[in-house]
Amino acid sequence: MQRREFLLSLPFFFLTLHAGVALANKASTSIEAPQVVPKGSEAVIRVTVTHKGNSFLHYTKSLQVGANKKEIARWDFSANERPESEIFTREVKLTVLEDTEIMAEAHCNIHGSTGPATVKIAVRG
Repeated sequence: MQRREFLLSLPFFFLTLHAGVALANKASTSIEAPQVVPKGSEAVIRVTVTHKGNSFLHYTKSLQVGANKKEIARWDFSANERPESEIFTREVKLTVLEDTEIMAEAHCNIHGSTGPATVKIAVRG
């Protein structure tokens, strides 16, 4: 590429970069889990992350899942190892012995998080 062509392409690059950031948002999570389980059974917890923007400059940086305020799973991402798409799901299995509050929160490397999502699993029996 000639120097002149390169210089002419710079405004397009920065316009595209700016447009991508303008469409970006904070990372948000939703949780699917059973409402009630028998004591000692394994619950499958599905956490879905939604985050517009998935490039080497702007991506979901992390996802944490906790049970009764203790971390039970964590995924860390980087510019080179990003999530597979703007909407992705991770699954955690947890043996439930007592009523349990599940919390999940994802963070964008630039804009942060919309805050944690929570659900409660009640134990019966």
